[in-house]
Amino acid sequence: MYSGPLFASFRPFFGLFGPIGWTELLIILFLVLLFFGPKRLPELAESIGKSIRRFRKASRDAKEEIEQSIQGKDTEGTDKRG
Repeated sequence: MYSGPLFASFRPFFGLFGPIGWTELLIILFLVLLFFGPKRLPELAESIGKSIRRFRKASRDAKEEIEQSIQGKDTEGTDKRG
């Protein structure tokens, strides 16, 4: 069986904790299911999804604001009357 770099690329990576394999991920998911139960799991997933969407929107808005302020500084010295 081939266990070269091809299969190594399928391992999820979570920055601070290092690479986490599929077995560790399954254990974590099982513990979450055991802790929260099957009834609260969809609510939990929905709230996590909403939080991720809000974070992405806030970071996108901040990026656009920074880009606009940089563009505004580039055009400050020019005459706007034409």
